[in-house]
Amino acid sequence: MPHSDVLVIGAGLAGLVVAREAVRAGRTVTIVDQEPAASFGGQAWWSFGGVFLVDSPEQRRFGIRDSLELARDDWFRTAGFDDAGDEWGRQWAEAYLQFAAGEARPWLHGLGVRFFPVIGHAERGDGTRGNSVPRFHIVWGSGPGVVAPFTRAVRDGVDAGLVTIRMRHRVDALTVDGGRVTGARGAVLAPDVAVRGESSSRDVVGEFALTADHVVVATGGTGGALASVARDWPERLGAMPTAPLVGVPAHVDGRGLDVAEAAGASVVHRDRMWHYTEGLANWDPVWPHHGIRILPGPSSLWVDSVGDRLPAPLYPGFDTLSTLEHLRHGGHEHSWFVLTSTILRKEIALSGSEQNPDFSDRSLRLVLDRIRNGSVGVQGFLHHGEDVVVAPDLDALLDGMRALEPGLDADRVRRAVAQRDRGIDAPGTDPQIVAIERARELVGERIIRTAPPHRLTDEGHAPMVAFRLRTVTRKSLGGILTDLDSRVLSARADGTTGPIPGLYAVGEAAGFGGGGVHGYRSLEGTFLGGCLHSGLRAGRAIVREARVS
Repeated sequence: MPHSDVLVIGAGLAGLVVAREAVRAGRTVTIVDQEPAASFGGQAWWSFGGVFLVDSPEQRRFGIRDSLELARDDWFRTAGFDDAGDEWGRQWAEAYLQFAAGEARPWLHGLGVRFFPVIGHAERGDGTRGNSVPRFHIVWGSGPGVVAPFTRAVRDGVDAGLVTIRMRHRVDALTVDGGRVTGARGAVLAPDVAVRGESSSRDVVGEFALTADHVVVATGGTGGALASVARDWPERLGAMPTAPLVGVPAHVDGRGLDVAEAAGASVVHRDRMWHYTEGLANWDPVWPHHGIRILPGPSSLWVDSVGDRLPAPLYPGFDTLSTLEHLRHGGHEHSWFVLTSTILRKEIALSGSEQNPDFSDRSLRLVLDRIRNGSVGVQGFLHHGEDVVVAPDLDALLDGMRALEPGLDADRVRRAVAQRDRGIDAPGTDPQIVAIERARELVGERIIRTAPPHRLTDEGHAPMVAFRLRTVTRKSLGGILTDLDSRVLSARADGTTGPIPGLYAVGEAAGFGGGGVHGYRSLEGTFLGGCLHSGLRAGRAIVREARVS
């Protein structure tokens, strides 16, 4: 039976970070994944590439005053950790904050990762939770740029005879001997030519069994499996949408959580999840029900499915989960952004490496074109998207919106537009306009992210645009319970927990650390960051243990 020092289950970012640390120490590594080789690198490859960092040189260069203390206050207020059951989540949060304010940037910089100079302000919040300052550092090269140094390290490990990669190997169970996890077994799936992200076959052509001294579960969350999302959907979010879009490939199915749980792992907080309300149906889908999230600036008017303006502070880009709760408790299957072409060019971006060729291809020319003319990815949706209306004035826009959704009340939308526009005429009277003006106090926001305040009906900013928005599934915030070495913990008969020898979990499978480093809510940039951090801690712990033994 093939044996290696480390068996990594899942070829995504977190697993590759573990593999790199092991290879650097001369350890042998086997990586298995159920998908074809085209999907090597996992979900991180699809991301925009945002990483949560604290008090970085990029922040200081633009006059953004951040600190570990401020970030800690933002994180813990936003997370809403429970008094009981979140002990490890709290410890992982503190560890990640220390990482984000200390080692993270120089470590990544040493690997060749560079950041775009302007920092994004995701999850702006309302002062009671959210990011007090911009912390969303966009990697130059987007998601593929984050994955690349770890892919290179693994490929070098293959060339050195230290790494074996077995794609199309689906783990069905962990093997346990004397209380220690010693390997995994499962099915060999038929070869498949599916491109990255496409659904691949589940035809079985064989079986396999592998042994290792250390086994790492790095299989991601459940966002691609709507049945699992529905099973775990919490009442506090209202009813699950009847037809949500899906923001991750179908292979993000939660199998690794179930496999680990069957071996004794504690899987916690399955009802904590992170889904977006700004989803568009992808006009060029890669996987079933493929949804793309708008990354909005703060200026668009946001109305619900009948046309009422969302209440303060539920403005674009401010509070993801509260917006989801508001819409779902109101029974709204969709909502709308109403904006001008000026706002479109300045503020509307799309999530995903494939939607941002300027960043993904590291093209300064295309970035300058984005600043002048808007996102290239957005242009595709304007021409082909089923959720977009473009019109010369408000009356024509409402006709187009009602053609898509006859239940929309045009008069309610008119009242919402008029209310917002009065804030332009009477400064300080509309909280959203005040928030826009506050955002523009930062140089980076003025350059690339937030348009000058103006009336939506101003002909000088025409045509008008409306986006029909739907919920798009994305992340699991809960997962396998782990300690600060990423060792998987199991519940004991006396109510305590203890590590399962030989078993580790990283990335989304571990709730990005401790079964839920985010608590109930994320500050964004912490998903890639959490994969990097948890994978690094696991890899270092494995190397330490191997040296001792």
